Amino acid sequence: MKVELRDPNTIMTLSRLGSFHQSRLSFLRSFLFEFKNWEYKRDLFDLDEYGFGTAVYSFKKKDRVYSLVCFANKINDDERSDRVIATKWDAAFTLHDGVPLKKDIERLRNEVPKQEVGRLSYKELTLSRANKSVRIFDHVVESLSNGVQPNIDLLEKVGYLYRTTAVYGSGKFGLADRFRIKNREEINGPFRLEMMLVYLVRQFTFDQVNHVAKNKNPKSAVKLDPKICKKLGIGNSTGLGMAPFIVNHPTLLNNWILCREIALKKIREIKKVETKDSNLFKDCVRKSIKNITSWNTESEYQLKKIKDLLKDVKRFLNFVENEFDFEKDYPFNQIYFWLEKETCEECIEYIVSIMMEPYGEIVSPLVKEMSSDEEKYFNIPTERTVEELRLILEKKYSNILSINFEKIENRRKFWFISKNKEEPRLADRFEEEGSDLEQPLAIARDIKELYKKLLVSKNSLKMDRFLVENSHLRHVVRRAFIIEKFPYSEIQDNTIGEKIVPIDMLRLKLSFFGALKFDPRSDKWLRICMFQGAPLPNELKNFDEQWVYNNN
Repeated sequence: MKVELRDPNTIMTLSRLGSFHQSRLSFLRSFLFEFKNWEYKRDLFDLDEYGFGTAVYSFKKKDRVYSLVCFANKINDDERSDRVIATKWDAAFTLHDGVPLKKDIERLRNEVPKQEVGRLSYKELTLSRANKSVRIFDHVVESLSNGVQPNIDLLEKVGYLYRTTAVYGSGKFGLADRFRIKNREEINGPFRLEMMLVYLVRQFTFDQVNHVAKNKNPKSAVKLDPKICKKLGIGNSTGLGMAPFIVNHPTLLNNWILCREIALKKIREIKKVETKDSNLFKDCVRKSIKNITSWNTESEYQLKKIKDLLKDVKRFLNFVENEFDFEKDYPFNQIYFWLEKETCEECIEYIVSIMMEPYGEIVSPLVKEMSSDEEKYFNIPTERTVEELRLILEKKYSNILSINFEKIENRRKFWFISKNKEEPRLADRFEEEGSDLEQPLAIARDIKELYKKLLVSKNSLKMDRFLVENSHLRHVVRRAFIIEKFPYSEIQDNTIGEKIVPIDMLRLKLSFFGALKFDPRSDKWLRICMFQGAPLPNELKNFDEQWVYNNN
């Protein structure tokens, strides 16, 4: 039986994309799998009694070494900020290509804490900074120094000791350009080096808190229990700065979604499911209930989504355990149809992610297809005609072409870059100033304008001539020829309508990163946790691949 890939007009709406969850395809999980046989080492740990100083951690395999260089700094409480415009942080990090020499560390000590203002070299691959959750960090130090473990309920509620505020790579601030390293097999996956940096930073936070506690009370202090360490990750506050990425990288977005859709298609096409695979699937669904019930947020929006998800997952679990027969042909295909009929979007995509758990042999080869050489598809085929372009729009953008942008509610918002915060923002076009500085993120509106222009242009007119008169539409002409080849490259929704929920765009990207327990602080930014429940570095060689669901 052949199953068709799901319709982009259904999957690429914002509400659906904002319902995606982590899976075996997620970057942090594929990173752990790729580096599980590498040698992990703490090469340097030179901190003073208060935890300030330098540390180096590395992964090594044969002649290849990646080293995280950490600088822990003393800052005042009033200097601690997660905003892009901050200038000081509790710690700053860079991932160095190879083993850093003493002169490298001295050079980096002068540059890395400056972040955007500093200057890195081709030897450095990624750059980041992080701030403590001071309340949690101090609680852990106080507990350990008195010889007891910290309050696990408090720790699980927050989920981390530190939260990153940015992770940079690929050529920024002097970092190595992608072309220098893109052919290395071990990093042939999106954000592989960024995931490595965050993972090693996590270990640094454990080592630092143990060190400070030991120095505070050398006789009585104990180390943080490894079981508690595993329950902690690295936090992150993510705002609208992530949203333009989804729009500005269409072929990359396509490859992420397409790989997920291919995995689902192949799983639905399995005629006979082995008992061990159906049992693993059901076990992951069952254990995932704890992930949902321990999902902490004060957001009314997210609380409703969690409530609906929990209700539907429990209904689904009852269905597969008591009513469904996995002996039937193509059981996962039947399960998928049941989900579409009986459950909410959030539950559908949640279970789709879990369907991948038994099938590493399907998912793993797809991970290597999730990158994109975007420059290949940048040029507009100027020999193509108006008629060809119009037909592409009618076929690929049918939802968008039905939107009436004459209505105020469909064009109420606009995107701009805040001068003060240096971050993307969303504003009301009819109540706030600045729409003359609008960023080109209103793709649906511009596609509709392009379509109107095409309708009154000669069918045989070539693109080069068309663009002479309509150069302001060049960006959407390019996108239309991209979507012809890449069906999942475009959000099939209105990004400037008054009902837009921007965090749907953030959740989409963060689900592919592997984030858990999205916690919206408004409709424009949210907190997440990375690597919560993940194996520690000394456990990588033989870790449970379903750790996401077994972190109890």
